[in-house]
Amino acid sequence: MGAVRAPAVSGRFYPGTKGELERAVRELLRTVEPGAHPAAARAAIAPHAGYLYSGLTAAHVFARLRVPRLVVILAPNHTGVSRAPGGASLWEAGAFASPLGEVPIDTTFAAALLAACPLVAVDHEAHRAEHAVEVLIPFLQTVRPDVAIVPLVLAWDAWPPSSELGEALAALVQGAPEPVLLLASSDLNHYEAAAVGELKDAQALAASSSAPSSACTAASCWRAAAASASPCAAARRRPPCSPPLARSAPRAPKWWTTGIRGGSPATRVPWWDTAAW
Repeated sequence: MGAVRAPAVSGRFYPGTKGELERAVRELLRTVEPGAHPAAARAAIAPHAGYLYSGLTAAHVFARLRVPRLVVILAPNHTGVSRAPGGASLWEAGAFASPLGEVPIDTTFAAALLAACPLVAVDHEAHRAEHAVEVLIPFLQTVRPDVAIVPLVLAWDAWPPSSELGEALAALVQGAPEPVLLLASSDLNHYEAAAVGELKDAQALAASSSAPSSACTAASCWRAAAASASPCAAARRRPPCSPPLARSAPRAPKWWTTGIRGGSPATRVPWWDTAAW
């Protein structure tokens, strides 16, 4: 048994009740499923902004993945809280809770990672207020109800530690008795022009294509995310504080614009976002 990490941004980044969250995630997935063909993957990058801003992009990712039972999540540290000497903070046992229930930590893989990489240390404080892992959990629960995770919050984006961690993860994945998905959590960039993002997309694709297979499974994926370069050029993100395109996009889920602030139909906000009211 271990500690259960409570949600930090439930009701703000995504709906705060089970029924509302189930409906939101399933509606997002239904929006993209007609063109999606789920397939196995070694690694993926998905965004961690509020669902109003990046939920549709996240749905494009998860609808195309055949998610295995075990998922290692690598996320950036937004809070600055890090007590892991090497900067890689691990929640090693217990579970992550969401309105949809609890997702268990795979303690076997977590223990092996602690032993394999000196950068990694148990550090619950880095996770408590961090949203970059939490926001992905409801999608994982929906597409793979029996999923187990190994969540890491990283306090750096430099290549040497990324490479060291990546090589350790690659060795563990290659020796694992079951498939493992390495999921990098990244919004990729904020406030950059599409042309800049597309250039970085091309650079990331070229780097990952030429990388050795062991590095490509983890280090290359995380480095691409940390450097704000996306392998998913067709699904560019809007910055989290800008007017979201999704409100006017074709087939956007209805719940994105059903909230009315102050009783005025002229001012619409996401109906679950209590921080906006």
